Amino acid sequence: MPDSALIDAARDFNRFYTNFLGVLNKAYLDTQFTLTDARVLFEVGSQERVSAVALVRDLHLDPAYLSRILKRFKAEGLMETTPDPDDRRSQLISVTDQGRAQFQELVNRSNAQIAGRFEKLASGEPQNVVAAMKTIRSLLDPEATLPPLVIRPHRAGDIGWIVESQARFYSEEYGWDMRFEGLVAEVAGRFLTNFDPAMEYAWIAERGGVNIGSILITNGGDGIAKLRLLYIDKSARGLGLGKTLVDECIRFARAKGYRQISLWTNDVLSAARNIYVKAGFQLVSEEKHCMFGPELNGQTWVLDLC
Repeated sequence: MPDSALIDAARDFNRFYTNFLGVLNKAYLDTQFTLTDARVLFEVGSQERVSAVALVRDLHLDPAYLSRILKRFKAEGLMETTPDPDDRRSQLISVTDQGRAQFQELVNRSNAQIAGRFEKLASGEPQNVVAAMKTIRSLLDPEATLPPLVIRPHRAGDIGWIVESQARFYSEEYGWDMRFEGLVAEVAGRFLTNFDPAMEYAWIAERGGVNIGSILITNGGDGIAKLRLLYIDKSARGLGLGKTLVDECIRFARAKGYRQISLWTNDVLSAARNIYVKAGFQLVSEEKHCMFGPELNGQTWVLDLC
């Protein structure tokens, strides 16, 4: 049995969030609809047709209660029904033009409600809220369909996110001190200040608008590309994202005519090191150091491209 304090905290959050969304209001989003009305309209409006049986199953509604809602919606000209050829006991439901307009109005009002809340937050905090929501969803509903993974070039704010994410992760996981954050900030700042789009690139992996991974290629001179700041968020472990990002770097470096890729890492980072080994990198030097607090074994790896 989970700790009672955890249960109390979850219930407290539930009370907060239902109030936040206004789900207890009789007039949801200042319309004539209840929350259940709006959910039924949303489910039907977001699909071409849906069966009554599927609505009962997916929304966990009493069939008689759903029947009353559908009867009212039909009378108001929002929905229409036809017999379900696959189930004589059910009907196929679709929205009318009037119903689709009402559905879009609800979507617009809901978007405006959330946007209004997010506008009151500091820069980066909406992303943190969404990331926390996704964590809750993935833990409580493991079968939920995740949004697609997107890998894109960096944009404003991404390099700052790289510094923050790496500093927090390596401090929590390995006990590295703030000198590591200083090093990451120095590398990131130099990348932005001297950025040469013809020979350098930053890849950002995101899912559902939330950053979950990154990697950089910088010009080290003399035909050598430097692979920098590979990072994979905990929520994205096991997806093969690290290999994908490293492969992107290798393809880019080859296309730009670099003769070699060089990187520096520490041997405690075994997951990253395994990716480099499988990609063909060779260990060329290593040295003990205490640059970030604990004693570490720094390593330099290279991949010849010619």
